[in-house]
Amino acid sequence: MRALISVYDKEGIVEFATELEKLGYEIVSTGGTYKKLKDSGLKVIEIDEVTKFPEILNGRVKTLNPLIHGAILYKRDNEEHVKTVNEHNITSIDIVVNSLYPFEECLKRGASHDEMIENIDIGGPSMIRSAAKNYKDVLIVTNRNQYDEVLKRLKENNCDEEFRFSLAKEAFNLTARYDSLIAGYFNSFGEKEEFEKILEPRYVLKEVLRYGENPHQKAAFYEEENIDKVEYKVLHGKQISYNNLNDMYGAIKALKNFGDIPTAIAVKHTNPCGMGTGSTLAEAFRKAYECDDESIFGGIIALNREVDLETAEMLSKIFLEIVVAPSFAKDAYELLAKKKNIRLIEMPRINDFEIKMSVKEVLNGLIVQEYDNVDLDEDKLEVVTKRKPTEEEMKELRFAWTAVKASASNSVVVAKNGGTLGIGQGQTKRSWAVEEALERAGDKIEGAVFASDGFFFKDTMELLNKYGIKAIIEPGGSVKDPEVIEFADAHDMSVVFTHIRHFRH
Repeated sequence: MRALISVYDKEGIVEFATELEKLGYEIVSTGGTYKKLKDSGLKVIEIDEVTKFPEILNGRVKTLNPLIHGAILYKRDNEEHVKTVNEHNITSIDIVVNSLYPFEECLKRGASHDEMIENIDIGGPSMIRSAAKNYKDVLIVTNRNQYDEVLKRLKENNCDEEFRFSLAKEAFNLTARYDSLIAGYFNSFGEKEEFEKILEPRYVLKEVLRYGENPHQKAAFYEEENIDKVEYKVLHGKQISYNNLNDMYGAIKALKNFGDIPTAIAVKHTNPCGMGTGSTLAEAFRKAYECDDESIFGGIIALNREVDLETAEMLSKIFLEIVVAPSFAKDAYELLAKKKNIRLIEMPRINDFEIKMSVKEVLNGLIVQEYDNVDLDEDKLEVVTKRKPTEEEMKELRFAWTAVKASASNSVVVAKNGGTLGIGQGQTKRSWAVEEALERAGDKIEGAVFASDGFFFKDTMELLNKYGIKAIIEPGGSVKDPEVIEFADAHDMSVVFTHIRHFRH
């Protein structure tokens, strides 16, 4: 019996090879692995003793030889195969142990192009694929975490076909991922098409979630490879669920629209129910809370500053599923951690990671678009009415426009003092969203401004006038815009066109 061992990751390999030798396996090895095993006192056959051909090209060619691949690939129950290997004096290889050059590690640390090229393994994947293809006759070991189980089964004579297949499956997944990393690296060069003909993202399981959107649905969280990871840590509370992650992401997307100013976002079922900014985080949260102090119950709070004690004291008075923030001050954490059912999530990079693409599943396929990262363009703002917004109104309109961008279409926002007073969203008829937002604002509406993610008609202006709204921001672009402007001029109202739409579905 013979085992071929050629590994980049040499941790545990001496111990593993020692046990194989005790089980009666001859060890064949290459390069640095051969030296390490030899220096450890093991009896090892160097690869060129088998191939009768030296390693060449600085080690680029070691095992690419029919005497090696024939020894791995021949089917032991095929008479023609057996006859061929006997004619060519090929000794079978029954175990292949291989770990690949560290291309991924080089990629992560930004290695030079020349170093990246040198760390593209050629012989390793070839051996792995040969062994995995012939899994019924050859054990393929590609990870040091497999060593113990392989040895245990060899000693028990229990390397059944199911186990061999599982090793082969892991091996093919390894080489597929390895090739995908290399392809991704090469695809990063040169002029890119606006949309690639073939999408090649690969997603890796991060964690199995408690359940899906409903308890009867299984769910998991996968992360895309080869992109900047956004790490988070559950400091306190139960494992997060599918809905928790979905809501948390909705809150974070809204949060990121507001930049560096202290901001608090309250979310329920992925939709904001309150958004606030202020000179302090506590002030920002108070404004978000006061927008809708009922819907926030059982909601998600996203914050873009370290949670201080003042903010924590307000948070602690409400039942919340999650508070996610860059960090928590010690006294703030200790106070909030007294609440058994809250989840405290630390996400250090909540403010600086970039969302690049928006992807939705449709008809067993994907629709892909650039993420709506466009901020308000001051140069495109156009006051289309006789009345100009005051400086303070203009400040509030900018906030309201940012808030409406974060809400589900059809969406409108009534805002004042850097906080939402009423949010109408997800309505099939815009006037319904307007009515909802105005009613939620209630008696706090005096001096408030209004934003809409899409254009509207005169009926909306009539409603706004009824509630005393004087400053409005919207995309414009309707054939009915002249009617809207005429009504505004007749009632001393200001209308600002942004000339950009922010639908979100």
